Amino acid sequence: MTLRVVVVGPGAVGTFLAAVLARGGTDVTLVGRGDGPSGRAEVRLEDVEANVTVTVTRASAADARVDAPDLIVLAVKGFDLDAALATAARWPDAPVMTVQNGIGAEAIAAAERTSPVVAASLTSAVVLVPGGVRRLRRAGMGVADARGTGHARLAAIAAAFEAGGLETRVYPDAASMKWSKLLANLVGNATSAILDLDPAAIYADPVAYPIERRQLLEARDVMRAVSADAVDLPGAPVRPLLLGVRLPAWLARPVLSRAIGGARGGKSPSLRLHVRGGDGTPPRSGPTEIDTLNGAVALEAGRRNRRAPVNAALAAIVEEVATSPDRAAWFSGRPDRLRAAVEDGG
Repeated sequence: MTLRVVVVGPGAVGTFLAAVLARGGTDVTLVGRGDGPSGRAEVRLEDVEANVTVTVTRASAADARVDAPDLIVLAVKGFDLDAALATAARWPDAPVMTVQNGIGAEAIAAAERTSPVVAASLTSAVVLVPGGVRRLRRAGMGVADARGTGHARLAAIAAAFEAGGLETRVYPDAASMKWSKLLANLVGNATSAILDLDPAAIYADPVAYPIERRQLLEARDVMRAVSADAVDLPGAPVRPLLLGVRLPAWLARPVLSRAIGGARGGKSPSLRLHVRGGDGTPPRSGPTEIDTLNGAVALEAGRRNRRAPVNAALAAIVEEVATSPDRAAWFSGRPDRLRAAVEDGG
């Protein structure tokens, strides 16, 4: 049976997932904002092993003509999730899949809808290119039942992505999968946005590394509090990462710096791209994902009577550098200033 899938969000992740599904034989409609032209369109997928061109249907939110899709993929940033859910409201009974970074998207989707909710964690690094999208490293995706999906449907969804060449693992616990992906997202993300340095340089730096180490250990403590286990994701060995940060710094820093330097396929972390620009895109104004990343760790720590001061400080400082060019310039390339700010609580 050919699945019918609506992908909401024609950015890098949405275009990539749409192209993967189309390559595997799924009938895909890629929905974006605005009043752009609708109809069949070719999308170039530049993959690690081969380049292909696939065909999808492009449509605006007001002009997507799909009856009863088998799945709606919400491929937008966390701060755009409400708008994506408003688009998905046209198909109230269809399962939705959340691929947002961080924590909280599944709860938001479940509160807005009565349909099944699939949690997903994408670990492949992708960027938009003219006419399509490029995958920078293979990695893959994890999926799990967040609410009412059922084993057969979840297996069919995973198989559709597998058919398009995206390794997709089914996980038994959505919270463990999402919190593990959060740990991977924290690596060199907030610090790179603040310092405007590559993650490998941050992990190699004796001043910046302890900040990274402390934020990860705080997040692991909160994971234990919510009964979430660390699991490895396709292309994201989370458990070895946690073992690494427990090693003495003199031993861990060079090992982790090399591993992290090669893990992103040359792509800058999402927060750095937002705040500082790069990869051919300028800095963006408006909200960042920090509330669902370090901010989510700090928030959940407070709910559980625990403390996550480094995560709270990093969340606050990212907001500062995102809104103040002077603060962005102050922290640029200065781990010593970030250390002082973290020790002062942001």
